[in-house]
Amino acid sequence: MEIKNDVKSTFQVSVLDSGFTVLRVKNDSQDAVIEKYPVNQDFIQFHFCLKGQMNFIFNEGNYSFPVNEDHSMLLFNPQKALPIQVELAPNSWLVSVLISISKFHSLFSADADHISFLTPENSSKKYYDNLPFTSSIAVVLSQILQAKVHDSMKSLYFKGKVYELLSLYFNKSEDPSLEQCPFLVDEENVRKIRKAKDIILERMSDPPSLENLATEIGLSLKKLKEGFKQLYGDTVFAYLLDHKMEEARRMLNSQKFNVNEVGLKLGYSTASHFIAAFKKKYGTTPKKYLGSLSS
Repeated sequence: MEIKNDVKSTFQVSVLDSGFTVLRVKNDSQDAVIEKYPVNQDFIQFHFCLKGQMNFIFNEGNYSFPVNEDHSMLLFNPQKALPIQVELAPNSWLVSVLISISKFHSLFSADADHISFLTPENSSKKYYDNLPFTSSIAVVLSQILQAKVHDSMKSLYFKGKVYELLSLYFNKSEDPSLEQCPFLVDEENVRKIRKAKDIILERMSDPPSLENLATEIGLSLKKLKEGFKQLYGDTVFAYLLDHKMEEARRMLNSQKFNVNEVGLKLGYSTASHFIAAFKKKYGTTPKKYLGSLSS
């Protein structure tokens, strides 16, 4: 494991296995930070922007890929090495997974039929994807980034979390009607669904009903439900609950708020409702979680 720290930024490299590496980068400073890491053409790159914004620069600056908050980028080019050079905006967090194509095949060989760049006709082609990720993925990314486990357990912990991350990333909807739904081809509908997400997060402590939300963004209730599920991988309120619980973890991690204050800020009318939701999500109470931070 390689770690580079300065006052307000960290760059951590964890080699989990042969052909299997995780990078954890946090830029909590008020300045942009550039990080570099060598990667050859045998590797698939997954980059997840958990916070802020970043710009990946390739081919000596001849082209670049911006990645925004809550978005991921997948890169694979079997014909050319794509070493990482990324500029992180102030207050940006990144998790990257680098996995060799042979290692990846060993994990997903039985499922190659629905992973397009693993099909025989695409095996020698370059591949690029830039998509928003679900709140479920955001939770796993936060766990990877904020991990507080003993050094002897880190490799095992990260390996388990990265397997979970990849399975969520490639998970196909179990609802065939959504899978074939052409709804999101319409860019205007995509814009409206993203507006719906922004609204519920901005009004997290007192969100509108689904009916009112649909009216506000100008879509039918049915299209709101279908579009949100397809774009973010979850129902509106399941997505909001995941975000609330992640926000609760961040607030507790800051150690600036007690359990009652966190619950109130997130819109829970009683502490018991907040405690029950937190325990259901993380398997422990907020008080025990808070206690673990100072142990």
